Amino acid sequence: MKEKNTQNQETVLLDVDRRGVATITFNRPDKHNAIDEQFIVLLNQILDTIKNSSHVRVVVLKANGKNFSAGADLHWMKNSAKYGLTENIEDALTLAELMYALNTLPVPTLAMSQGLACGGALGFLSCCDVVLANPDSCFAFTEVSIGLIPAVISPYVIAAIGERQARRYFLSGERFDAERAFQMGLVSEVVRSGSLSDAAEVCVETFLANGPAAMAEAKKLIASVSNRTIDLTLVEKTAEWIARIRISEEGQEGLSSFFEKRVPRWAQASLSASSTTTEDGSKKEGEGVANGADKETDKESVKENNENKFETKTDV
Repeated sequence: MKEKNTQNQETVLLDVDRRGVATITFNRPDKHNAIDEQFIVLLNQILDTIKNSSHVRVVVLKANGKNFSAGADLHWMKNSAKYGLTENIEDALTLAELMYALNTLPVPTLAMSQGLACGGALGFLSCCDVVLANPDSCFAFTEVSIGLIPAVISPYVIAAIGERQARRYFLSGERFDAERAFQMGLVSEVVRSGSLSDAAEVCVETFLANGPAAMAEAKKLIASVSNRTIDLTLVEKTAEWIARIRISEEGQEGLSSFFEKRVPRWAQASLSASSTTTEDGSKKEGEGVANGADKETDKESVKENNENKFETKTDV
């Protein structure tokens, strides 16, 4: 039987496939996927589950409906306006903790943005490692238009787009298109041909071909060295870091497969997971594999990729 884990939690859906790809779907299309208390609680629970799972290797964040997310729910904002300072701090902390959880997930995160993304939704995009967007997508930091500020998302957004762009768009609240978002660094790629799903699958397959522990360490590395002064302390730290990774189990397997021109064990596992069994017991090849390619074709593809890497001079 097909191994698939699906949790229908109404406003947020979670699906984990056999490969370990966890797809989180915002599911309030009638409300433009607006963010409210229940939404935050459910998404926090899902991220906590993913963080503690040894099976999940990639996270995909997407939304049902025409818009990614219109930002904060109007009823939620109306209720928070009645709170005192202490209650408002507690309320804001739930969203702040959610952003931190998404930003610090140890696995690669990929967001697919279509239509409108406003306010807090731009925090979700900024916390993800890769963001794909349709050409007709549009974005806005709308908080100032109602007398608020994008406070809890600001560390992640400014890390993505820089202080200069934040000065303009945080203060103006104006809309900007996908091309502008790409130029600013909010969006990684504008998908002009084909579907977002196809483009996302290409990214997912790329992540699955890489060492899971190495990608987790790479994320820690980026967080650790960003905006740090390059001094002897940092030089020594990075040297120790790569030395530790080289002698790790995954590092040794990666180097061995590289020089032996074979598929590393972690890639073999994801390829095996792409072969599923239907309920009648028959084999179904290519489940979850881009372009319907079968398992053997993908093995050859990974092998060819390794051979190409072998021919390239690399500092390992």
